[in-house]
Amino acid sequence: MRSQRAAALSASVLLTVALAGATPAHQQRLDLETPTIPELQREMNAGRLTSVELTGAYLDRIERLDGKLHAVITVNPDALAQARQSDQRRRERRLLGPMDGIPMLLKDNVGTGDRQPTTAGSLALRAAKPRDAFIVGRLRAGGAVLLGKANLSEWANFRSTQSASGWSAVGGQTANPYVLDRNPCGSSSGSGTAVAAQLAAVAIGTETDGSIVCPSGANALVGLKPTIGRVSRTGIVPISAAQDTAGPMTRNVTDTAVLLAAIQGADPADPPTQQAQNPADYTRFLDRGALRGARVGVWREGNVGVSNETDAVFDRAVAKLRELGATVVDPADLPGIGGVSGPEFTALLCEFKRDINAYLAATPGEHPRTLAGLIAFNRANAGREMPFFGQELFETAEATSDDAACAQARTTATTLARKAIDDTLRAHRLDAIIAPTGSPAWPTDVINGDHFVLGTSTPAAVSGYPSITVPAGFAFELPIGVSFIGARWSEPRLIGLAYAYEQATRVRKPPRFLPVAPLHSGVTTTTAQQGTAGGEPNGAAR
Repeated sequence: MRSQRAAALSASVLLTVALAGATPAHQQRLDLETPTIPELQREMNAGRLTSVELTGAYLDRIERLDGKLHAVITVNPDALAQARQSDQRRRERRLLGPMDGIPMLLKDNVGTGDRQPTTAGSLALRAAKPRDAFIVGRLRAGGAVLLGKANLSEWANFRSTQSASGWSAVGGQTANPYVLDRNPCGSSSGSGTAVAAQLAAVAIGTETDGSIVCPSGANALVGLKPTIGRVSRTGIVPISAAQDTAGPMTRNVTDTAVLLAAIQGADPADPPTQQAQNPADYTRFLDRGALRGARVGVWREGNVGVSNETDAVFDRAVAKLRELGATVVDPADLPGIGGVSGPEFTALLCEFKRDINAYLAATPGEHPRTLAGLIAFNRANAGREMPFFGQELFETAEATSDDAACAQARTTATTLARKAIDDTLRAHRLDAIIAPTGSPAWPTDVINGDHFVLGTSTPAAVSGYPSITVPAGFAFELPIGVSFIGARWSEPRLIGLAYAYEQATRVRKPPRFLPVAPLHSGVTTTTAQQGTAGGEPNGAAR
């Protein structure tokens, strides 16, 4: 497995054949799609599976499939050694936690102080030598097998106004495994594609505005964007300390609950984490009956009438909530939310310059030390770094000053977003707000950039509140998710609601790696019987 991929867009993204191929004999008994982390742990505890076998199965699958998907930038040369260490701990009955021996991927903006580079997708950081991010330290302490680094939109999609999500100079263009010429969405694109295609048990994504929930929705995954302060950002390549967070991307709500507990924690270097009261075990909130008696508001304004396929899936999801015993307040729109995007963007430009400069200055190794240095590097390496789109956001951010106007823009954006959610929850006595996560994935277009139609990430992203997306249906083989948005620190309640919905519908199905979307079989409804059947409107999900 190569540690770096070609900088240019691979022609293999536009495939004309499915990713068929022989399955290695030792994988034939392994189901990599359906078991949850607790189920994998039971298999390993019973001696029917080892971490080395599980890790080997994922490594084989990466080797066979990722040349077409471009979801993985780097495979960790120490992954099998970590798996052997886990198996030894298991034999000695000294396991480190629920993630011990579980192979997972990290988005390649999450720092690791090992033999894996941390590039944020940019050639400029190939020789950087970061230390372990705080959450990586937590994962190592819990025994997780760090399988490798996932591809991403370069610089978490904050370089150009014309970017194609999932493209980086280091990793090439990530494909959507459901329909290969479609976009995987958001900057955590490699994490989404990899987990959907069973290249890892789970993955870490990061979000500033949409880049956990959007690729999760587009890849039929569960994705949780935590409350700011639940998970440390130390050691993660930043856009904005006001909005950035890491979070779980998984195939089921159970694994999201396990992974969130593994990465959360108070970090002295990240002050908001000192405020969190973190449950030790989120799996205790996995309640099939959580929707009975719950009050859920429906955010429709601006989200319906723009995608017929999304509307159909969303309406059936709302009907399912009623069927499962929820009191549905429809509509329960968010007052003033339309005024958030302008000041948010102004604030992000200023914050990016400040925070990326601080990150670069503190990171050892040979690399540009400032945003101005990154701009110069890209110009000097334009053929590899900018073959399809430029660096307008970099240049606009470099021209900003960290002044009172920037601070006011942040205050305005955050205040409006929090008020919109808080007032709606309070007025209708809601446990959560539901909205479509996004529309079906668009065709990848590196020439013109992304074609966002619908996205609902902004209120939770700008407020710093949590949201969780769950698969809700398919249109023309393309996944569509719904998001539950809640108050600050409401992850336990959202996990319960999402689990109840997931267990009653069981919509997720594995990808078939179709070359193009079929022109038939439109909307798949959210019914339990179909469970085994074979961003943001005006800007990129970051």
